[in-house]
Amino acid sequence: MTPIDSYLADLVDQAGVTIEYKRLRDGRDGESYVDRKLTRLRPGMNARLHRCVLAHELGHHAFGHHSTRFGPVHAKQERAAEEWGALRLISLDDYRHVEEIHDGHAGAMALELGVMRSTLAAFQGLLLRTDQHVYLDPRLGTRQWARRTHVA
Repeated sequence: MTPIDSYLADLVDQAGVTIEYKRLRDGRDGESYVDRKLTRLRPGMNARLHRCVLAHELGHHAFGHHSTRFGPVHAKQERAAEEWGALRLISLDDYRHVEEIHDGHAGAMALELGVMRSTLAAFQGLLLRTDQHVYLDPRLGTRQWARRTHVA
């Protein structure tokens, strides 16, 4: 078990979420029932996919999402869960490092980080690059970001 997988296991324990493995409807990889503190995952996923799906589903628990068929709300919940998971799986320092050594090649970066490309894309969507700085999770207003780092 890798350190990030141990970290995810700790998050599962802290949240009091039960994980079940079973074949899911519509070819899904994961689904969560927040009110029951239950997440179901498809068995047989490779380690990178399992890690990303678990982090995504834990995001639903963190936000208290409830299943909806209303498209705009569903899309917003999915994006929020994906971003939450990405922030748990990728650090800004690790991202900077792999971006530099792989010259921004998304597939190579995702492989090096041990995540899926969709998780990497969600993390990248949280970044704002300006001249010599990268801001993680920028918001409106002065000094409103989760982290800022200098880049060459």
